[in-house]
Amino acid sequence: MTNAVQPLTTEADNRPGTRRLWIWPIAILISFPIGGYLADLVVDGVDSVGAAMLGGLIAGLVIGAAEWFVLRRWVSWLWIAATSIGMAAGLTAGAALVDYGISRGDILLMGAVTGLGVGALQALVLAKSQVSGALWWAVANPPVWALGWYVTSYVITKNIQDQFTNFGASGSVVFGLLTWLLLAMLFRERTAQPTR
Repeated sequence: MTNAVQPLTTEADNRPGTRRLWIWPIAILISFPIGGYLADLVVDGVDSVGAAMLGGLIAGLVIGAAEWFVLRRWVSWLWIAATSIGMAAGLTAGAALVDYGISRGDILLMGAVTGLGVGALQALVLAKSQVSGALWWAVANPPVWALGWYVTSYVITKNIQDQFTNFGASGSVVFGLLTWLLLAMLFRERTAQPTR
């Protein structure tokens, strides 16, 4: 058994793979709360550079693995590393930028910067996998991450002071659905190619 992705030859052959993307919102809904919970168990709130870096690595690893599980036909395992490193870098920069604040404006800005880190590195993996339009992924992630935090900020208003690494289930629903639509557009014309 090989880990390489088998090439698809026709557009009709690609449809079943593209239909498989329906799993994306489910993977997001499961991985964001679990990744955030595991990170919170270790760092107990994003209140320093070290906590942001480690928390981002942990949450990003869980989230990236779940996302890669859905996208593994089209992208390499580097997606997991890109998500983890991008989240660590983005969360560290974003949290420091707002001085670890928890106001709604602070978490929106922190979310956008985290989305920039994650989206930029994931877009590099998409480009390496020859997905046309990978730049759109990098452009869309900052506002969608901010929107995820915006939705979550209205749902967990009493827990926002816990300084979680990422938004919760409510924000994950919005994030998962919006990014799912973008992925469907990016992969619509794309045939799966072998990745390593």
